Amino acid sequence: MKNKSKLLSECIYMLLISFLCIKNIGIAQQTKGLSDDIITENKNDIGNFPIVSDEKASFIRYDVGELKQVIRAIGDLQTDIENVTGVKPAVVTNTNTTDFEIIVGTLGVSRTIDQLVSSKKLKTKDLKGKWESFVITVIDNPKANQKQLVIAGSDKRGTIFGIYELSRQLGVSPWDWWNDVPIKKRNNAYVLPGYYASGEPKVKYRGIFINDEEPAFGTWARTKFGGINSKMYAHMFELLLRLRANYLWPAMWGKAFNEDDELNPKVADEYGIVMGTSHHEPMMRAQKEWGNHRKEYGNGEWNYHTNKEALLKFWEDGFRRNVNFDNLVTMGMRGDGDEPMHDLGSAEANFKQLEQIMHDQRKIIEKVTQKPLKNTPQMWALYSEVLEYYDHGMKVPDDVIILLCDDNWGNVRRLPELHSKKHPGGYGMYYHVDLHGAPRAYQWLNMTQIPHMWEQLQLTYSYGVDKIWILNVGDLKPNEYPMDFFLNMAWNPTSFTQDNLENYSLKFSEEHFGKTQAKEAAEIINLYCKYNARITAEMLDEKTYNLQSGEFLQVRDAYLSLETRALRQFMEVDDTYKNTYKQLVLHPVRAMANLYDMYYAVAVNHKLAREKDMKANYWADYADDCFARDAAYTQDYNLNISGGKWKHMMDQTHIGYKSWDEPREGNIKPTVYRITSEESKTGGYIFEEKNGVVAMEAEHFYETKAAIKTKWTIIPDLGRTLSGIALMPYTEKTDGSAITYQFKLKANSSEVKVHFFFDSTLPFKKGGQSIKVYFDRNNSKTIGINQELTWANNYSKMYPAAAARIIEKVETLTLPAAQNGNYTLTLQPLDPGIVLHKIVIDHGGYEETYLKMDESPYNR
Repeated sequence: MKNKSKLLSECIYMLLISFLCIKNIGIAQQTKGLSDDIITENKNDIGNFPIVSDEKASFIRYDVGELKQVIRAIGDLQTDIENVTGVKPAVVTNTNTTDFEIIVGTLGVSRTIDQLVSSKKLKTKDLKGKWESFVITVIDNPKANQKQLVIAGSDKRGTIFGIYELSRQLGVSPWDWWNDVPIKKRNNAYVLPGYYASGEPKVKYRGIFINDEEPAFGTWARTKFGGINSKMYAHMFELLLRLRANYLWPAMWGKAFNEDDELNPKVADEYGIVMGTSHHEPMMRAQKEWGNHRKEYGNGEWNYHTNKEALLKFWEDGFRRNVNFDNLVTMGMRGDGDEPMHDLGSAEANFKQLEQIMHDQRKIIEKVTQKPLKNTPQMWALYSEVLEYYDHGMKVPDDVIILLCDDNWGNVRRLPELHSKKHPGGYGMYYHVDLHGAPRAYQWLNMTQIPHMWEQLQLTYSYGVDKIWILNVGDLKPNEYPMDFFLNMAWNPTSFTQDNLENYSLKFSEEHFGKTQAKEAAEIINLYCKYNARITAEMLDEKTYNLQSGEFLQVRDAYLSLETRALRQFMEVDDTYKNTYKQLVLHPVRAMANLYDMYYAVAVNHKLAREKDMKANYWADYADDCFARDAAYTQDYNLNISGGKWKHMMDQTHIGYKSWDEPREGNIKPTVYRITSEESKTGGYIFEEKNGVVAMEAEHFYETKAAIKTKWTIIPDLGRTLSGIALMPYTEKTDGSAITYQFKLKANSSEVKVHFFFDSTLPFKKGGQSIKVYFDRNNSKTIGINQELTWANNYSKMYPAAAARIIEKVETLTLPAAQNGNYTLTLQPLDPGIVLHKIVIDHGGYEETYLKMDESPYNR
């Protein structure tokens, strides 16, 4: 019994551990450099290190020999502490003080950090030989009875990431500048005692590609900074570092990073960013540079077969210019302007030439650097048709990273074979949340759903793709949300699971909008990503969804409902968050809701215009109003958010696409049709059975007959759904008047149950109102509508009918034989004052709903 009891205890223990581990999966998602929260405002806890306490800030100390990139970031830390607490810390070098100190330094560079290691005050297990790693720890000052806060990095970016981690935990979001996120204010700030290590990033090079940046990003940068220059890039470099990223492909549509502003590469170096070039711009040279200088190089052809020596000289000049900076060199060659390379007639001939091109490029690298090739990071992108060369067996040098690609839509095209020999240089992934290409560009708003991105990226990482992750973010704004997710996941992909994706949106929202608004904002963001991922804004039109089935109305109303939630929350968020909320939530939601509203209106207009229905004119005006509202929303974003800081960032064309490329004339108003009174017609509706039901709105009749001096009159918006119809005026006789409805049943039946829905008219004339109904005159039925709605039945029938606003009558009617499924139902009013709302034929599928079933499909 003891052994069984012991075994049971051990099983319970193991189950408990398993449960805790499973729970930990849900909370282990890493969206910061450290998994722990290390900041508190409680000064009474023993061992806390005071960054700022009682309006006094600790010193920040570093060695004069520290790397320039780290020193620059220390300046940001000084500013961040001041912005958070209102107290500016002093920055000192070398001299050890007797006060509290924040010591910042890089292992192997900072004498102070190395001395702490020698004196056993600082461990090296999380730093030595590590890539971009940092440690934050509180230690005793060996020369004073005070504590020291140490931020130590394994290399320059490791130290920088440690600096920005402290800033972030203090309350400075990485998106402080780019999303106008308010800084969290604190009077006091302390670091909890302990030893905190970041660990190494799981993906080595993590970055973004600014692409397709005209007209939005480019015009914005020229307006605000005078160009896509070092002043603008400084903000981008800082954003990347605060997000623990390290790699950038710069904007390239008619731009040359190294030539447009000679400070660009120098500022990148000052920040510590690894620069690259896009998949079709080899050897650190932009496509525009060839356009600027082609006359200086041979015959000016971008063709290795006909202009080899000139191209080699062009590449050597560019690489030599950048050799002293931190680069990841794009290798190989594509055609000029991101086109396929010149075709030599066969796949083998093409890839053999590409092998030679890379061989010659590597000779340039070796010649210029005078170092082994492995010392210069290189990558070759298998973009578009280049993947075919790889599949045909092209040999890639062992030290070159193979950059795999998605299909431009977030679906990974190729991964390494699981059980085959891996390429020694490793693999990377080029991924998109923006595209200027086929089958249709998507550049306006974020169209990416995070669960899809996660599913493809966890697949990517699980297949060993961990050297480069780079994301095409288009204009950057408004793709901040998927960009943030991509770079966080690149740091630690396995910390993201299907069970904790909601945690990510919650953390993102909490950082951007505050704790009290985070849950609702996260839900809205997740829903708009889901809705947008159904179809891009640029592909959406009036034909996308099924109008007749009610699908289009359903999705349109869902988006309008989401807009209502976003607008309601916008009114509730604190004023300090309104600019941030508007650009990240309200604008994308309202802009897409309006687009759905517009295309729904166009679809209804086209349908009603075909039917020669005058209501087509209402929907034509409605669509035009939506188009005008789209322009107003764009202007509001451009001019009013953060005082016009993002002017032009919403300039991207998104309405009126006819091909993959955007309309050059800008947004094109959809075509709508208007019907004149001379063209209009009534009646002629023929309904189709759907799911065992034929539901017909009363105004959608087949034909009518009216007694002298009377007319069948539609009363718009009356009732629970569309309208009511009545023979008017009520003072005239109804003799000979009738209204008919036509429909088709899928199978012949002998009888059907028919639901008639009338307005809640009381028996204002003695005897009340009645109506005769039939499929065949020989089998007609007279239905009394309101005879029982009298004072004698006030509580049981009269008041309930009045409160319901309708009267329902159900009759079983005999169907005529040999109709081939085609039937005509006739109603003859026997008294004035009868208002009909809807008729539902129950052919076995009737369901009780408050709105009495959606209308069935019809032709006219």
